Amino acid sequence: MIKKYTCQNGVRIVLENIPTVRSVAIGVWIGTGSRNESPENNGISHFLEHMFFKGTKTKSAREIAESFDSIGGQVNAFTSKEYTCYYAKVLDTHAQFALDVLSDMFFNSTFVDEELKKEKNVVFEEIKMYEDTPDDLVHDLLGKAVYGSHPLGYPILGTEETLETFTGEKLQQYIHERYTPDDVVISIAGNVSETFINEVEKYFGSYEGGKGERGETKPEFHANRIARKKETEQAHLCIGFEGLQVGHKDIYSLITLNNILGGSMSSRLFQDVREQKGLAYSVFSYHSAYQDSGIVTVYGGTGAKQLDTLFETVQETLDKLKKDGITSKELNNSKEQLKGSLMLSLESTNSRMSRNGKNELLLKRHRSLDEITEQIDEVTEISVNDLANTIFTDHYSVSVIGPEGEMPQKLR
Repeated sequence: MIKKYTCQNGVRIVLENIPTVRSVAIGVWIGTGSRNESPENNGISHFLEHMFFKGTKTKSAREIAESFDSIGGQVNAFTSKEYTCYYAKVLDTHAQFALDVLSDMFFNSTFVDEELKKEKNVVFEEIKMYEDTPDDLVHDLLGKAVYGSHPLGYPILGTEETLETFTGEKLQQYIHERYTPDDVVISIAGNVSETFINEVEKYFGSYEGGKGERGETKPEFHANRIARKKETEQAHLCIGFEGLQVGHKDIYSLITLNNILGGSMSSRLFQDVREQKGLAYSVFSYHSAYQDSGIVTVYGGTGAKQLDTLFETVQETLDKLKKDGITSKELNNSKEQLKGSLMLSLESTNSRMSRNGKNELLLKRHRSLDEITEQIDEVTEISVNDLANTIFTDHYSVSVIGPEGEMPQKLR
């Protein structure tokens, strides 16, 4: 049972008591990410996430790390396009301790010059590492192709140029404008009683934030082509189609469709591209849902001379899917797979904390397991086939990274 409470200042707390485990996961979710940035401060959400671990008024960076190591706990964070999360997972006896440290990082980080300088260097290296990983980078290029100059197309890591401009003052200003109470959710899942909500409220229930200009504009889906030449062994290909936004009524039909297309080893893409033709080691598809937009991405990596064949094979797979539709066996397998992965994820307190935090932040609602299972069961061959014909049109974006730096022949 999920308990939800809204503090006087607007911070939302969601708590799910799971008495059968001995751990507790606590996540601080903030509704800001790279889509809330400008060309000048691109990367600041991610850099701030790093800096929260670099010392508070009472703890050094080392002491923060040691504090969790000493109790056998974990602490980490991540930044996405639309939100940032700081979280800890500890034994239930250390829940209060984890809350103390997370709130200390949230409210009392110092952002001293020496740590800023070191961490900028760390993120520079992270950007370089990303540049050296073309099978990751090609997805970023697709985002740029699809969304153009819209902030959803910005890289989460930012650039070396923007990073150089970040100061402690800029970080504090960004917190003031973006980490506002109405955009913060504290999600707790594990062996902890409801009274823990009172402890969370003591820390997060009374702080005030500024009112930064949200100014979010709905992105437009563009059909663009971006190719980058890079000394790689393989050519990496991404094809992006317009998907659905978070919470869309057809989202489970789309998840089912994606499973059938490229979400598993028995999927059409895996069988056609890898098993039948031996064209790629890695080939898959996935759906990214944002608050007002979405992308269905198909990825494959192959030898540079086989790029044309890979592209054509993917198109043939999509054409066949649209023309003949899915089979009842594929539908049933996909639905069972979805229900299976959902149930298995619920065995982890971290997964539950994440699910509840995201749902509260993005949808402001929580569905029970029965409701979700019911929605999955309601997916039909017709709803999936209709969606395939709606999504897989000629209006798509393509990104390529490879030694030739060229698009597949058919797109040149």
